[in-house]
Amino acid sequence: MLNQSLGYHFDKVLERGSFDAIITNPPWEIFKPYAREFFLHHNDLVRKSKMDIKAFEKEQKQLLEDPEITTAWLGYQSQFPYISAYYRSSNQYKNQISIVNGKKAGTDINLYKLFLEQSFNLLCNGGQCGIIVPSGIYTDLGAKQLWEMLFSHTYINTIFGLSNERFIFEGVDHRFKFSLVTFEKGGFTDSFTAAFRINSREAIRVNQLETFFKNQDERVKISVPLIRGLSPDSLSVMEFKNEIDIQMAEKMAKFPLLGEKIEGKWNLRLTREFDMTNDSHLFKQQPGKGSLPLYEGKMIHQFTHLYAEPRYWVNESEGRKALLGRRQDKEQKLNYQTYRLAYRSVAASTNERSLIASVLPQNIFFGHSMNASIIFDEESSDRKRIINSSEVLFVTACLNSFIFDFLIRQRISQNLTMFYIYQLPVPRLTKNDRYFNEIVERAAKLICTTPEFDELAQEVGLDSYQQGVTNETERTKLRAELDGMIAHLYGLTEEEFSYILTTFPLVNETVKESALEAYRTFTKVRCSVQNLMAESL
Repeated sequence: MLNQSLGYHFDKVLERGSFDAIITNPPWEIFKPYAREFFLHHNDLVRKSKMDIKAFEKEQKQLLEDPEITTAWLGYQSQFPYISAYYRSSNQYKNQISIVNGKKAGTDINLYKLFLEQSFNLLCNGGQCGIIVPSGIYTDLGAKQLWEMLFSHTYINTIFGLSNERFIFEGVDHRFKFSLVTFEKGGFTDSFTAAFRINSREAIRVNQLETFFKNQDERVKISVPLIRGLSPDSLSVMEFKNEIDIQMAEKMAKFPLLGEKIEGKWNLRLTREFDMTNDSHLFKQQPGKGSLPLYEGKMIHQFTHLYAEPRYWVNESEGRKALLGRRQDKEQKLNYQTYRLAYRSVAASTNERSLIASVLPQNIFFGHSMNASIIFDEESSDRKRIINSSEVLFVTACLNSFIFDFLIRQRISQNLTMFYIYQLPVPRLTKNDRYFNEIVERAAKLICTTPEFDELAQEVGLDSYQQGVTNETERTKLRAELDGMIAHLYGLTEEEFSYILTTFPLVNETVKESALEAYRTFTKVRCSVQNLMAESL
């Protein structure tokens, strides 16, 4: 379908110009050389055994001692650069690369994306297409340009998102998610119907597919303006289950996205630090003089940095040099020397909680299983702060709330990249706004429980870290109050907040009941204040 053999197989169709209908399940791989795929044709051992990477590399080395196999292997590899260059430059595939904030996104050549665009090219006006593709088509940043094509030049009939948990496709990993997209060429899309069974707990079997596709109660109507409002950088589609999901998303879409830069307001920028493989030469298994701990995602949990002990340490001078790169070390204060928001970048939508965030102590490094906030603006000559300590605590509290976890679960499967965090709608509250100080104070009491956080505690108004709360009952109460306030911040009704809580089946019921009770308490307080204000008029 992607090459010249198309004219040979479908010459009659192409003589009249195009297809009336296309149904396809294209390859889902990235277009690149696959050594294992090549060598399995030359060796029974590779074909019949599940070899680990080291055993395979050893076998590959032995096979390449045969000149004929070496020649074939070099020939196999040589075709990819030329074909890749064609796909990237051809006007036929002009929607493969998306430009986001001036940068290219999705530079890998995904075969299913090529097939999607080629299917569009080959259809006549009014022609119908049904295609099975990975769910990344509606979640990935790199698919934005394809969605612009579909929204602007086709009428999308349906999008179905499914999990392979029950092995609808045998031989495909059970964690894989895929999508069935149907569209008609011509016109444009203002809204479309969709249905999702992505969560492994609600996955369906092959014999349930027909019922699922026919069940109108499973479907929701999603508007394109809502998608543009929630995900302007990617046009990614959230996995809505019902009308209440959409209703809440519309409320939240009124707030700016966390990745949006707003002049005169605090802004969040995230970064990675050390790669656990490429930078492993810097890691020591024992602490030494002048070394700092290396934090990993599993060491933090919501509102705590004490979830696990460090495995590695990094010499501060060496770590500092690696972070500065080619920049001169003028003994300037770097981000690792400050309090930073951090979150786990490995997270599943089926976990008890998916979005796990906290604040890191000063003077620590971290590995790539987490991302953290940038404190200083490296682009400005004075390296001014772009976010202060109170604002760091405010964002941390928001990310750890049930509301934000609910939003993120509708987008992710296994990895929580910066892109997903930047797509969250967050009010840019500051100290003069309602709820801001109350949220910051509670977050500080949850986080500032050890001497490392004494300076942070005092910065945001506590006497010392000793005002931090370690009693689990009191901590649960503080967290419930944060969830209640943040629900009010977004204008959610009690019905909407109750529904969000039901989507966390692994969370203890008493925790959810406490959050709902806190919401009700703040409702009463708000009503009392409104009544007093009305009486004073």
